[in-house]
Amino acid sequence: MRRPEIDARFRSSIRKEVMELYDETPLTTGQVMADRITSLLGSWRFIVSQTIAIAVWIVINIIGWIYKWDPYPFILLNLILSLQAAYAGPIIMMSQNRQTERDRATVMRDYQINRKAEGGVREIITLLKHQREIILEMEQEIKDLHKTMEREGFKEREI
Repeated sequence: MRRPEIDARFRSSIRKEVMELYDETPLTTGQVMADRITSLLGSWRFIVSQTIAIAVWIVINIIGWIYKWDPYPFILLNLILSLQAAYAGPIIMMSQNRQTERDRATVMRDYQINRKAEGGVREIITLLKHQREIILEMEQEIKDLHKTMEREGFKEREI
């Protein structure tokens, strides 16, 4: 039966080793910026605020409270969103590539641990087979002794 606290400590130590591997190499300014921008673009705060901003833009231009600087079909808004997507895509990919490298290191570490565990399991299986052979030999010796005792007239003691 697995003990969850041991599994959690084991996983935590693996994560720590992988993070130490990546913490040894300092991040470039571009990598730091890519991570920060990606965390902003991938947040609900950004999605909600951008949705509100777009809705306000459209409402103001449709109703005409202010001079219509971007009348329907909202070409300026479309340009702004296209530029945002053009820059956000590569930045997000940079951040994802770094995460992929980190995941690859974790997978390699897991593979190494699995190989060690496999060796340990094989050793345990070998020891269990050896113990089984010894038990079978002892069982056979007990049967032989029992037969010898029966031939020689020994009776089992009553308790």
